[in-house]
Order: sequence, then C-alpha cells, then structure tokens
Amino acid sequence: MVASAPTASTTDRYTRIATPVDDLILTGDGTALTGCYFVEHRHHGAPSDGLERDDDAFADAAAQLGEYFAGERTGFDLELAPTGTAFQQRVWMQLREIPYGATCSYADVARAIGAGNGFRAVGLANGRNPISIIVPCHRVIGADGSLTGYGGGMDRKRFLLDLEAGTLPFG
Repeated sequence: MVASAPTASTTDRYTRIATPVDDLILTGDGTALTGCYFVEHRHHGAPSDGLERDDDAFADAAAQLGEYFAGERTGFDLELAPTGTAFQQRVWMQLREIPYGATCSYADVARAIGAGNGFRAVGLANGRNPISIIVPCHRVIGADGSLTGYGGGMDRKRFLLDLEAGTLPFG
C-alpha cells in the first residue's frame, strides 16, 4: 500500500511558511502535525487543497523550523501523526533516531528495524515520508556515501546536509 498526501478527512488545517530552501506546507489535525511538504514535492500533490488555512495552529512548528534553519535547533519537539502503513511507520520512527548532522544508508535503516535486506522497501518508505525535515529522511544516503533520491529534490537534500554539517556560509 502506498501512502498518499493527507486529505481533509485526516487533516483539516494548513499553513505555508517561507524557508531558505523554498516554502513549506504544514498540515495538521489541530493536535498533531501530519505533513511538512515542499510546495513542489515529488510524491505529494498540493497537500493544502480543500483544507482551511490556520497559521496560528502551526506557530510552534514554524518557530522550531525557523530555529533549525538558523542553525539554533538540532531536534524537534512536536506532536507528529504521519499517515502510512505499519512498515512505513517503523521506517519513519527509525529516521527520527538518526542524529543531527549524521547520515546512514538505506541498508542501515533496514537492519535497525529488523528488515534485513529490505533496503529497497526502506527507500520507498523513506521517499513517502510525509513530514520532511522534522522526520529527517534527508539523512539517508547510498551505501557508498553518495546522495540518492529525495522527494524535495537533490539540491534541497544537499542544502539540509550542509546546514547540519555547519558548512553553509551564513550572513
């Protein structure tokens, strides 16, 4: 089963915030964040279609993302409720264990969740992560250390990894 972008039945609010890598759409149900998408995201359509805009509902998430992009935050403290299969949920939980500034391979994630050689399935689940950046799918790279696909685009993946490595020129 392939996860899709949340619909109005599971997510009823959204906001749009500006970031150094493009605008992000945040979606939620009033209690938890259900999505964090780039406006042009490979695996998700327009996740705000049919939702009510509510900037106040996402003030904490927007503030934490602002701190992250300013280099002042290395982790997030937000209620999350991504929609996906049981396998996808396991992968996304494991992604949250990858430390800020670190990377690992798809095979590393597969082994960590007890999926043995399921690195391809991990790659598919990683690509369907509905909560970009906060659930750090950008930290997963190829076994040879190369950058591999990213739903938000390779330029954004490189930017996020450089941000976390402290190699971006600020100011």
